[in-house]
Amino acid sequence: MHFAASYVGVKKELLPAYLDPNVIDNVNELMTGVSFASAGSGFDPLTPSISSVIPIPKQLEYFRECKKKLENVIGIEGTENHIKKAVFFMSAGTNDFALNYFTLPVRRNSFSLLGYQQFLIQRVKEFLQELLAEGAQKIVIAGVPPMGCLPFMITMNSPNAFLQRNCIERFSSAAKDYNQLLQQELNTMQFHLNSSNSPAKIYYIDIYQPLANMVQAHQKYGFEDINSGCCGSGYIEAALLCNKECNVCSDPSKYMFWDSIHPTEKAYYNLFLAFKSTIDCIVNN
Repeated sequence: MHFAASYVGVKKELLPAYLDPNVIDNVNELMTGVSFASAGSGFDPLTPSISSVIPIPKQLEYFRECKKKLENVIGIEGTENHIKKAVFFMSAGTNDFALNYFTLPVRRNSFSLLGYQQFLIQRVKEFLQELLAEGAQKIVIAGVPPMGCLPFMITMNSPNAFLQRNCIERFSSAAKDYNQLLQQELNTMQFHLNSSNSPAKIYYIDIYQPLANMVQAHQKYGFEDINSGCCGSGYIEAALLCNKECNVCSDPSKYMFWDSIHPTEKAYYNLFLAFKSTIDCIVNN
């Protein structure tokens, strides 16, 4: 997301967190882009409770709070116009599957895989409807990656994970199916928006295929390690487990993954290049 923000002219090295004490009451920062995201969260309300992170509904509350602060400075109409021009980027779902459904038994005991995918799609729909109601007109939502290639999933689900580390097809297949359902729902929502003459646009970004390409042709991209992370052992650490106390690899650019779930900066840059044409489309519209 930081690469995309820089590409469209946001004069910031990084998009700061909304809750950063230096940002939360700084209107100039709020007007030029902030992040409401919380690492480890997901569309399933159970997911953020597992990792003790901020749920998506609460993130939406923070956005509403941000709106009020803008209204106090540039007025209601000014804020509405500002939000109409803004681009909202949403990426979630991986934690719901990898850390919740496939790792813990609670959701698997309640849902079939298809049922859980549909459950998440409904949560996505509800979130997007609320965001649209707040005045958003340009929304970008990313699919999920080939989850069977995440170091965490390989470690947790391989019979001999420390000696033989390969992508696990059934998890990547689940990701593909979910992405297809997500695209169908987004197309349906866009159809209804168009039918009601709404100017709002919802864009889907595929991160699955670009990441799959990096795995399959990793040498072409300059990666030497594609199935373990740079942080800690590279097999299990993610989010809070990957912290300043952990050892890290000497050259992250040779790794596709930073921790056991999240890509490195180099991999994210390759992702940005893959969906740059979508960004161009959004900006031109």
